[in-house]
Amino acid sequence: MSRPAAPARHTPGATGPTAADGTTAADGTALAGIPAPRTGRAGAWAELLRLPALFTVPGDALAGAAATGARPGPRTLLAIGASLCLYEAGMALNDWADRAEDAAERPHRPLPSGRIRPAAALTAAGALTGAGLALAAGAGRPALAVATPLAATVWAYDLALKHTPAGPAAMATARALDLLLGAAATGGGTRAALPSAALLGTHTLAVTAVSRRETTGGSVLAPLAALATTGALTRLVTHRRTRPPAGRRAAAAPGLPGPGPAGPPARTTGVLTAALGAAYAATAARPYAHAALNPSPPLTQRAVGGGIRATIPLQAALTARSGSAGTALLVAALIPAGRMFARRAGMRKVSIT
Repeated sequence: MSRPAAPARHTPGATGPTAADGTTAADGTALAGIPAPRTGRAGAWAELLRLPALFTVPGDALAGAAATGARPGPRTLLAIGASLCLYEAGMALNDWADRAEDAAERPHRPLPSGRIRPAAALTAAGALTGAGLALAAGAGRPALAVATPLAATVWAYDLALKHTPAGPAAMATARALDLLLGAAATGGGTRAALPSAALLGTHTLAVTAVSRRETTGGSVLAPLAALATTGALTRLVTHRRTRPPAGRRAAAAPGLPGPGPAGPPARTTGVLTAALGAAYAATAARPYAHAALNPSPPLTQRAVGGGIRATIPLQAALTARSGSAGTALLVAALIPAGRMFARRAGMRKVSIT
């Protein structure tokens, strides 16, 4: 069965291409006559799991930890590990669920090309889900209580909700739960992190809404709504900063900075939050505006890519907003680290979704 105008496939947490030159579509197939990359077995798994996308994940847990007022510790590291595993489980399950349509429409993907067997992808999804839940359990019962619905959302999205109107909301829920996982693991509760989770989920909802038309184009409303959402989120992040609660700071793990005994000066975190908020707006707004003016597939795909790239500065801004300047800088450092990894791995033209 062939559907030339089939909707794009999506996985919780990553909704489109991030290659700066826009040479690949969200499914990894070629654009403008450029062939999909040919790789060996290791490269096929890297393509299936969209390894460069992993750099958008740790910031969820770190932003959640910052929202509780606690410094990131060993349990935060376990939450990050759980998030990475569940994220990759969703990637593998995504391709397994779409293997039939990929055989007709995306033959270069790892499963239809025969580089990876469908059974292996499904096994990997199950194993990664189990590993993610085990790591969450190691971080404590509150973390496991969040990781369980997160895993269920990932599987429900890939197997049932992806092509339904509930798809964008499911993806937004997955991102929000991922941030709450970091809060639950670090501080034992999630209430303080709910505002940050809502902001991150709203951003994900907007990006996903745009991505629904990235292969066909023609949608002016979605990028306009995403542009307005970006402006609203930027204002909320930069003008409603909160200080971390007193008396809720645990010892930091080696290499993970956090606020000092009294936290960084409000002026410092305020300036940093504003700068990171501006970086978020600049990354997302321009491609959204271009897609609104000309909703062609290439510009819509670039808008989705810009929205995904904006996730990290948004995570960093949310972290700084909570008073954790050091951790915010650590999250922001994931931006050049991800680009360097993709360049050295030769994956600049491989979609992360």
